Amino acid sequence: MDLIDLARRALIAPAVLTCLLAGCSHLPALIIPRDPLSAEEHARLGAAYEAQGLKKDAAGQYQAALKKDPAYVPAWMAAGNAAFDAGDFAGAERAYRRVLKLSPRHAGADNNLAMLYLAQNRDLDEAERLAREALAQDGPFKLNILDTLAAIELRRRRPLETPAPPIDSARR
Repeated sequence: MDLIDLARRALIAPAVLTCLLAGCSHLPALIIPRDPLSAEEHARLGAAYEAQGLKKDAAGQYQAALKKDPAYVPAWMAAGNAAFDAGDFAGAERAYRRVLKLSPRHAGADNNLAMLYLAQNRDLDEAERLAREALAQDGPFKLNILDTLAAIELRRRRPLETPAPPIDSARR
């Protein structure tokens, strides 16, 4: 082997390696699928799963909704309710408190947190405060909130004080 053969071999090896590596650069890039559903759509899907009794699938969809939009209050409420139903009281409390952080006057979260305290037989004074705060908002949950207050009073074993009806100034 002479000097010219050694030079040719020294040039051929890098050329072959370059061609092989260049061929690899044309491999298709890995496709990372993008979640096509919005947070609202994940929450609706979760509700549909929940209606069918598929609680784990529902909880997964609520978490997917929160991954899409961490400030989506309906998904936090649904996740809290799912956790409550599963007996995960710590998870439910975190979810309801997150709702109250995002929406401080959320009657549903106030009432559900009161119900959570009642279910654990803990801090009934705070449960009552939360329920009364929810009741003061005069929303669509009034009957549920009154039920919560009655349950708190029954737990304390004292009768619920019935507030006097408001005086209608037009009837005078």
